Amino acid sequence: MTPRNILVIKLRYLGDVLLATPALRALKAAYPKARLTALVNRGTDEILVSNPDVDDIIPLERGTIVEQWRFAMAVRRRRFDIVVDLTDGDRAAFLTRISGASVRIGFNAEQRWTGRCYTTVVHGDAAAHRIERDLAALRPLNLSVTDTIPRLWLTREDESRAEEFIAKLPVRSDQQIVVIQPGARYWFKAWPSERFAELADRLTERFGCQILVGGSQQEAELTRLVVKQAKSHLTTIAGLVSIRTLAAVLKRSALFVGNDSGVMHIATAVGTPVVALFGPSNPTEWGPRGGPAEVIYKGLDCRVCFHPTCQRGEQNCMKLITVDEVISAAARQIRHMQ
Repeated sequence: MTPRNILVIKLRYLGDVLLATPALRALKAAYPKARLTALVNRGTDEILVSNPDVDDIIPLERGTIVEQWRFAMAVRRRRFDIVVDLTDGDRAAFLTRISGASVRIGFNAEQRWTGRCYTTVVHGDAAAHRIERDLAALRPLNLSVTDTIPRLWLTREDESRAEEFIAKLPVRSDQQIVVIQPGARYWFKAWPSERFAELADRLTERFGCQILVGGSQQEAELTRLVVKQAKSHLTTIAGLVSIRTLAAVLKRSALFVGNDSGVMHIATAVGTPVVALFGPSNPTEWGPRGGPAEVIYKGLDCRVCFHPTCQRGEQNCMKLITVDEVISAAARQIRHMQ
């Protein structure tokens, strides 16, 4: 059977959706005449706008039980031939089953009821990178995979908005831009704010660059704290631009330094040199792929106290990362672009 209508479900975060793009690319390459639809969480759909491998994007509707049921029925009415669920979660598994597709592929790492929603359950290597894990879901389709690099496709409008945004910032045309991102989804994945401030001061002194402090609207207070702690002039851009405009700003930047986050993956996807700071998450599974990157990771076993608290105190995985080693990594990455 040659499929005509394929659905890929990825109900996770920005970085997860971006890391799923090689799987989307492999599906489109194998079935170029099929309509490929991606079902993702609202907000993460910006990652896939203008992606040439995706014909349609469905943002998930949550709402009331009635609204969720109507959404599920709308998915079913699309009559998908194949559904590939890359989420490994209850909601995605339910949507996969109710789609009515004759081929339904998904994960079931915890051996739960969700396995009954699929015609084929795949077993990804838990130690592999997330990209390889997603690509493992395509094995039952016998597809060949030649490209494992995540990509974010920017439009001319994205580039123009970034250019207009930068023009309004206190940045000289002869200055390199460095973006630092002090926030993280969980506090225990974040490097201390005062170290980001010291890093910014030393980068400014050494390279004469302009530091932009990135973050979401919810991280605006943290970015202002970094600006306050720094001796040099920093500019916060937290919450001021969309994800796509931020991606275009990153593309114009000489360097990105930040914690393990979706923005880190966006930076590498647009080719920006990256210094990625990893703590409890393992870069073997979640490390940056794409552009030039260097990872700083202490390799501590965090399984005992991963959440909600850390018992290591000043010896925790993020505090063991020094400003000196981040500066050294940053210098290597900046020279890479010179």
